[in-house]
Amino acid sequence: MEHTSYHQLDFETIPTQPGPWRTILAILLALLIILMIIPFYAIKVNPEPKNLPTVEEVLQGLDLQQTNRTSMVYSDFPLLALQASNDQVIKTVADRIVTQGCTHARGETRRVCHAKALFYLVRDDFNYVADPASFEYIKTARESLLSQGGDCDDASLLLASLLEAVGIETRFVFIPRHVYVQVHLPEALKRYQDADGWVNLDATCQDCGFGEVTYGTAGARKTVIS
Repeated sequence: MEHTSYHQLDFETIPTQPGPWRTILAILLALLIILMIIPFYAIKVNPEPKNLPTVEEVLQGLDLQQTNRTSMVYSDFPLLALQASNDQVIKTVADRIVTQGCTHARGETRRVCHAKALFYLVRDDFNYVADPASFEYIKTARESLLSQGGDCDDASLLLASLLEAVGIETRFVFIPRHVYVQVHLPEALKRYQDADGWVNLDATCQDCGFGEVTYGTAGARKTVIS
């Protein structure tokens, strides 16, 4: 006949209860993992440009001599006629901006970072200057870089030229007395998109972020030109 000692009985029948510190430690470890994962995926799907250069920095060593404007006279859509994505100077400027601002961006959302970098630079470093009261004058992209100022036509043309120079499709959206740019970025977050993958970029709206337009602009009658 087997005999079970008092000490053996205690050991076998009384389960060991984990202390509360183990539960707390497990929760803290889970939170730490979450905090490490979320920023990684946030950067991946919604990258923000960093350390953007100034206009003066990206223009160093470049010749901004004025270009031929005769094509504007024969076009019904002068913004399209003057778009200069194949201009060597515009290409160099665009490359310098996105190269410095988006070195951390990876994968298919790299274009989102490029679009943000170019939009932020034009919006923040471009001063609004109205045209003469008697006629509409549209600056070339080079002229806008040289003067660092102009109206909505000039800012939109400059921004579209820079975007197209790095392979991002654009179009112009006209509303009464105003024009802005849309870019086709179906990989951008849905909250940025207007419709069908198009993202609004209003470079003369200082309070508008990436993908934003004013309430009045959003409700206005629009004509899209591409």
